[in-house]
Order: sequence, then C-alpha cells, then structure tokens
Amino acid sequence: MNPETALHPDPAPAEPEWVALVRSKVRDLRYGVVQLVVHDGRVTQIERTERTRLEPVREEPRSR
Repeated sequence: MNPETALHPDPAPAEPEWVALVRSKVRDLRYGVVQLVVHDGRVTQIERTERTRLEPVREEPRSR
C-alpha cells in the first residue's frame, strides 16, 4: 500500500445529477409520487405528482 494513498483516499464517486434532482423533488413533497422514466438504462425524465389532502369537513346537524 502506498503511504500517499493511505493519507488521501480516493474521494467518493460523484452522484449522478438525477439523484440530486430526485432528492429535491422529494424533500418538500407531503403527499404524492416521484416517478423516474428510464430509457436504455439511463434516467431521462423525472415526474412529480403532488396531492393536496383536505381534512374531512364535519357537518353540523341541521335544525328543523
């Protein structure tokens, strides 16, 4: 083992750009889907569908 290598190990390989994009799409998503489209083994498109969930409304009894 080369002493120079032991002191300075190779940095981790850089993440592909699409990984950072997926993280940003998921980070602030409360309800929804993040979908990857792959062509020939490569991510070519990222789709995000967001849902807005509404709390059920409690109806008050009507008076006659």
